[in-house]
Amino acid sequence: MKYTPNPTPVVEEMLNILGLNSLDELFSDIDADLRVKSGLRLPPGMGEMELHRHIKSLAAKNINTEDFPSFLGAGAYDHYIPAPVEQLLLRSEFYTAYTPYQPEISQGILQSIFEYQTLICKLTGLDVSNASLYDGGSALAEACSLACMSGKGRRKVVISDTVHPEYLQILKAYTLSGRLEVVLVPGRNGCADIEAMAAAVDNETACAVIQQPNFYG
Repeated sequence: MKYTPNPTPVVEEMLNILGLNSLDELFSDIDADLRVKSGLRLPPGMGEMELHRHIKSLAAKNINTEDFPSFLGAGAYDHYIPAPVEQLLLRSEFYTAYTPYQPEISQGILQSIFEYQTLICKLTGLDVSNASLYDGGSALAEACSLACMSGKGRRKVVISDTVHPEYLQILKAYTLSGRLEVVLVPGRNGCADIEAMAAAVDNETACAVIQQPNFYG
C-alpha cells in the first residue's frame, strides 16, 4: 500500500465525524510532554542511488561476518545462498503463491521439498526426512512427539540445554499432553555433554536431541 498523507480537508472531515475539534483533542489521552511538538529531525529525501550509497556507508561501520569469523549463535549463523537460488525463485513455474495441496500448479515447490528431503537423507543417513514444517522449534517438537508415539511405550526425551531455548519452550509445551517427558542435560563449555547425555539414556528413552550448530554458535 502506498503511503499517501491526508490533506487538511480530509483531516477536518474525519475530526468532524468523530465529533472532535482538533488533532490535539484526538490525542488528548497522550500526555503533552510525550508528544512531538515540532517536525522530526530528518534529512531531505534521497534518490535511489544516493540512498543505496548512504545505507552502504552506514553498514560498513559494522563488523560483518564476511571479514571476521562469526560466533554469534542464537540462530544468527553465517549463511551462504548460491546465486542460482534467487533466479530459480523468480521463475513462476518453480515458485508460486499456491500451496503444495494443489499439485497441478505447485510442481516447483513439490520438487524443492523432494530435493530437500533427499539431500537431508543423504547427509544424515536416515531413511526418511520430513519437510514443510513451520520452523525449527516445531520440527523438533514434532520429531520428538513422533519418537514417543512409535508404539514402544517410551516417553522420555533426553535433550542438551545447549539447544535454542525457544526450541526448548516449544518442546516443553508438548509435555502438557502427557505423551512425552523432557530430561534436560546441562552442557559443558558451551557444547553438548555427550557422556552425560549417554548416561541419562535408559529403557524409557524415546530419543536424544543435540543441536549443531548449537545456541552458542
